[in-house]
Amino acid sequence: MIALAAESSGLTVLQAVLLIGVAGGGLAVAATREPVRQAIVAGIFGLLLAALFFAFQAPDVALSQITVGSVALPAMILLAVARTRGRAGRERSRSPQSTVHSPQNSDSGEE
Repeated sequence: MIALAAESSGLTVLQAVLLIGVAGGGLAVAATREPVRQAIVAGIFGLLLAALFFAFQAPDVALSQITVGSVALPAMILLAVARTRGRAGRERSRSPQSTVHSPQNSDSGEE
């Protein structure tokens, strides 16, 4: 069925498969909740887009997509996540609440 629709609209089977893959990849990026995994899935999505651009006879756009979507964007996301987690860890270690003992922690339950 996909092959018939692809042939009637001038698409090749490879282009149709890549379009479906890009649609699924976009959904996968949006559905991924953890930032590190989302960066990895976004990189794979960038490679799928690059393959799609190449299949549609746009190798210059495909090369740009590989550079930006598969390398630069995931790297920036991972660097931002690492910096944010590092900053949050330093703030937790400096907070005065970490040295104050709550009554629940100091009570051993024995009298």
